This record gives sequence, C-alpha cells and structure tokens, in this order.
Amino acid sequence: MPVNKKRVVDEFTKMVSFDSESYHERKIADYILSQLRHLGIEAREDEAFEILAGEKIIDKNPENAGNIFARIPATGAGEPILFSAHMDTVKPGIGKKALIHDDGKITSEGDTVLGADDVGGLVAILEMLRVFKEDDIPHPEIEVLFPIAEEPYGQGSRVFDYANVKSKTAFVLDLSGPLGRAAFTAPTIISLLIKVTGKSAHAGFCPQDGIHAIAIAAQAISSLKNGWASDNTTLNIGTIKGGTQRNSVPEYVEITGEVRSLVHEEALKQVELVKKAFEDAAAAYKGQAEVEATIQIESYRTSRNSVAVSRFKKACLKTLSVDGELVETYGGSDQNNFARHGIEGLVVASAMHEVHTTNEYTCVDELVKVAELTTWLGRSEID
Repeated sequence: MPVNKKRVVDEFTKMVSFDSESYHERKIADYILSQLRHLGIEAREDEAFEILAGEKIIDKNPENAGNIFARIPATGAGEPILFSAHMDTVKPGIGKKALIHDDGKITSEGDTVLGADDVGGLVAILEMLRVFKEDDIPHPEIEVLFPIAEEPYGQGSRVFDYANVKSKTAFVLDLSGPLGRAAFTAPTIISLLIKVTGKSAHAGFCPQDGIHAIAIAAQAISSLKNGWASDNTTLNIGTIKGGTQRNSVPEYVEITGEVRSLVHEEALKQVELVKKAFEDAAAAYKGQAEVEATIQIESYRTSRNSVAVSRFKKACLKTLSVDGELVETYGGSDQNNFARHGIEGLVVASAMHEVHTTNEYTCVDELVKVAELTTWLGRSEID
C-alpha cells in the first residue's frame, strides 16, 4: 500500500504556501475542495464563518471560509471513521515558503511558521483518499472534516453541525512530537479576565484616601498557586495592566489568565479558588474584583479499550514497527469538540515539531510515514 512520496512532498510545499492564518482560510479551502472534486468526492462547505460573524467573533471578509466535510462510501467492511485536520495556521503565517534541506528536513525561511501544523495532517488525509482510489483498497465509510479556526480554541469545529456525522471513531492528525504517539486525553481550557477596581488618589499628598488596585491584585495572585495547581491542573496569570501614572494610586487593574485541567470539575474548582482569592483581597482593601471565566473547550478522555486505540496500535505496528504510545496533552484540538458529540478519538502525531514558532519543521520521511499510517488507519482490515 505505497504512498506517492513525490506527491506527498510536492503537495506539502504547495499547501504551506497558502496564506491561511485563522479566519483567513479561503485559499487553502478552495484547493482542498478542488482536490476532492478531482477524486470524484462530493464535499460541502458550511457557513461557520457566518455563525462566528453573528457571534461577533470575526468580521466577514473575502478570505473567510467554512468547515469542509465529505463522505466517501464504503468499499469494504467496518464502521465509519472520521479523519480530520484543520486548515488554519498561527501567526506569523503570511508569505510562508517551505525549504527542503539536503538531509530531508523542511523549514520555513525563518520569518514565518512553516505550517506543518496542520498541513502535515491535511496532506496525509488527501493522500489516503488517493491511495484508496488508485489501489482499490477496501475501506469502511470514511468521513473527512477539515475545520477552520482550530487554533483559537477550535472555533470552527465548535459551530459545525454534527447531525449528519455517522462516525463514532475519529483520528485527528494534529499532534507534535515523535511518530507513533497519540493523545488520548486533553484538557478543559478556561480563559480568565479579572477586573480589579480601587480608588484613585494623589500618591504624594493623600495616598491614604486611595484604594490600591495593584496591591489588591498582587495580594490575590501571591495567594494562588501558579503553575501546577494540582496533578491535573495548571493556573497561569498571563498579563496584568493598570494604573495611569506613577504619582497616582492606581484605581483599575485588568488581569488575564488561564486554567487548564484534564478533569473538567477540577478546572471549575480552580476558577472558584481564583474568584475567592480576588474577592477576599478586594474586600480587605475595600475595593472590588470581578472574575469573568470563559470555557473555551472541555476535557475528554478516550478509553484505552476503544476502537480508535486498537486501530492505532495495529497501524503503528504495520507502518512504524512500534506498538503506539498513548500520551496526555495539555493542548486542545478539534477532538475536544468531537468528544462532546459522542465521537471517541485520538489526536495523532503528524510530522510537526516546534510548532507555533518560526523554528517549526518537519521531515520528508516523516511526512511519508504519516501518510502511510493514515492509510492503514482507514482501511477495512489492518491485521
């Protein structure tokens, strides 16, 4: 079941050249739609951008695209399987160009991300579909979903309509690190916006008349356990901004932070601890504190006895001669949203390293291996 190495590499370099930062996926979406049509696959693009615009998350513009979904009829036995990779990249992602080095390493020119996150996954899925057709390989019904806006907390897959999705098993090609690894659990992520209000006063003449908002924030933050709050949960206070001038008691401070936890209930409990810390500190100074918590994605845990795990381990043995390693991740993906809709899945390592940096890279051999692995994951019989 060989994949076409040249085609995989050529397509990768072509696809990373598309400007596709989050909410600007039009060019790469058009390319994917054209490739699906060429394979005789009927695909539909939803109106995710319309929904997100209605929620005031984005502004409509000509570069907006929707989620792409397609179904490929079964040619063999097995339950339907969903394959997914997202179309967007993080910034800086304008003007990307892939450089293939003599040792097979592929990088950007150094002033942008490469875009292997997640073009590596997109290429692997498209190659799987081509190999199935060219070699007439039996496969169950295959569903593919290419979401927009995965990077900003899976916004595209959040608003996707799952009513017509048949699959209860998914493979999301969107994990960095060594091949043969897959994440079976991922966290709840809750964004925090904290507003502390005190009272302004002249810091030289009458500081006693003021209520020091920065002091309130400092007391609250110092009382919290930043970093690993527990074995499953992290807390990070990321930014703090406030005050107007050096000789005034600061009246207002705004703080942002984040909670991540593999256990949803623990994430909620940590948010309550943050609220109490700020409310207590504000009360001690006779100020006010307001904590706004937004649940971005919810945690999931895929059973080690699931179909996804079984297929993954078998496919790893066939293509990589390893048993397949299951890991925890503290990064979110579209699988967080799939799990909310009853789709049990794994996030599979897909030939990307040092993601979200201008040092991002992949390797020719890894891209080919991921395509081979994906093709084994999708066929009817793995044994």
